[in-house]
Amino acid sequence: MKSKVVIFVLGFLMFACSPAESNKKSQDLPTEIHAVTDAYDGWRLGMQLWTFNRYTFYEALEKTADLGVTWVQAYPGQKLSENDPDLKFDHTLPAAKRQEVKDVLKSKGLRLVNYGVVGLSTDEAENRKVFDFAKDMGIELIITEPQDESAWDVIEKLCEEYDMRAAMHNHPKPSHYWNPELALKICQTHGPRIGVCADIGHWMRSGVQPIDALKMLEGHIFDFHFGDLNEFGVKEAHDVPWGTGVADVKAIMQEMDRQKYQGTVCVEFEYNWEASVPEVRQSLKYFNEVARSIKASGWQDLFADDLSNAIVTPGTWEWQEDGSLALLGGGYIWTKEDYGNFILDLEFKLSPGANSGVFLRAGDLDNYVHTSIEVQIHESTDGSKYGSCGSIYDCLGPKVDVVKKAGEWNRYTITCLDNKIYVVQNGVQIIDMDLNLWTEAGKNPDGTTNKFKTAYKDMPRSGKIGLQDHGNPLWFRNLRIKKL
Repeated sequence: MKSKVVIFVLGFLMFACSPAESNKKSQDLPTEIHAVTDAYDGWRLGMQLWTFNRYTFYEALEKTADLGVTWVQAYPGQKLSENDPDLKFDHTLPAAKRQEVKDVLKSKGLRLVNYGVVGLSTDEAENRKVFDFAKDMGIELIITEPQDESAWDVIEKLCEEYDMRAAMHNHPKPSHYWNPELALKICQTHGPRIGVCADIGHWMRSGVQPIDALKMLEGHIFDFHFGDLNEFGVKEAHDVPWGTGVADVKAIMQEMDRQKYQGTVCVEFEYNWEASVPEVRQSLKYFNEVARSIKASGWQDLFADDLSNAIVTPGTWEWQEDGSLALLGGGYIWTKEDYGNFILDLEFKLSPGANSGVFLRAGDLDNYVHTSIEVQIHESTDGSKYGSCGSIYDCLGPKVDVVKKAGEWNRYTITCLDNKIYVVQNGVQIIDMDLNLWTEAGKNPDGTTNKFKTAYKDMPRSGKIGLQDHGNPLWFRNLRIKKL
């Protein structure tokens, strides 16, 4: 949840502040859209949708969201959907379909920022169609490989006009830009809007050591197609989970950090096309672990792989092969650690009729109902105004009902800052709550009653976070938290 003005949470929000200060600083939080949960500040871990080119554009977005990735790099030519089998995602997409794409991206908390590899040339009029599309879609970087090097003069002119950047991509030898020396030459003869999309895997297929190329191109890299291979210097080499192949991925990331690289790092996994999700998930996990060890942004997994940081009865909650945390029945799960001001980002999937909740700042686990705040999880409603999915249970209903049907994944971004609670669900702000307005136990500001023996203004401002067992199967995934 974030203000439209500023996307990222500022690290200096680590001290208690007055309500006036809270209101001011809440402008720096993700209160209206979903949080960005990258492990390294400034590295935007993204998905090049070519990874899922056996699927439609919308299916590829679904897989990207499933993996907990925010940033998207689309390529031209992917079938849009099964409902529009003759329509491709590219810069000729009709206006109505562009809006449809924007709506889908927003609902999943995804951000389309890069487009390519797309063909550009010396034809300014044709190139302009690509730039018009990019501007309309909010795309920041266009990735291309023009065979005529003089095209870069035309591209640079359009970049300046549209306030964008363009990057040259390297396919394997003998493609035109396989050698980083040529990329450097073009960058040096153009301004700061022209740079490089560094394809790590293709460099290795061409016999180019990635770190050598990175050092050569320092200051000119705008984007990465990131990967690891099973062999070096072999054009037919295939992708493997990051950190298990011949690329020294950790050293590459350390070099990126040394250069103070800021930008997207896109997964491009070109192997095991129809069943690559487990390997991509493994790669993302490795990348995030290394990124945190280099320069942590503050985002952490809410629960450890072995649940060692949880208060939970063994066998009641377990991680599944698809990366979800499943309720098997028999009890709640709580964090061992207390949290006061924080952003919590998670996804949940309900079974038919399911009921659950996310408990915030629980001060007493033996009396959690009256010492914590519950964000309701429900397939629809418990029959009351304040029992709908997304409500602050029994206190404040959601502004709008955006819960998805059973079997589909929903997303919450929950921000707690002193007396303020914000909830964004599926791309829409549904809760903007000031606890200080709840001045009486058992009573809401509108005069309706609630069941709580403690006035919400007096609820603990720090405590444990819990997921409720209400007797129905349900699943959570991509549970991440950042302290403020």
